[in-house]
Amino acid sequence: MSSLRDQLSRKVYSTDTGDMRKHDESEDQKAQEAARLAALDGVVRIKRETAGRKGKGVTTLHGIALGTEELKALLQVLKKRCGSGGTLKDGIIEIQGDHRDTLRAELEKRGHTVKLAGG
Repeated sequence: MSSLRDQLSRKVYSTDTGDMRKHDESEDQKAQEAARLAALDGVVRIKRETAGRKGKGVTTLHGIALGTEELKALLQVLKKRCGSGGTLKDGIIEIQGDHRDTLRAELEKRGHTVKLAGG
């Protein structure tokens, strides 16, 4: 564990690269994104979940091999297709309601391999 002096004396700004804190965070995010994409097997799993949501059902899509920006764009298209809300959390797309069949058809049309997972 580093001492207080080491923590306080860390360089946070450089005239060459600007804010050093933002630079470190972007590299960490890129590394996390690369690790997430490397762990995927190319199969999109669609699952309906209610756990932790006070009984409200959501449809989750796991394993989509796209970067964060592409996932955000896909999320917007899928929300419009289903006519409901949704979000992107840690590379997992969540769509409010039970839309497994609609999402399966849309993703297969876009060339993804899709499996229905869970109950």
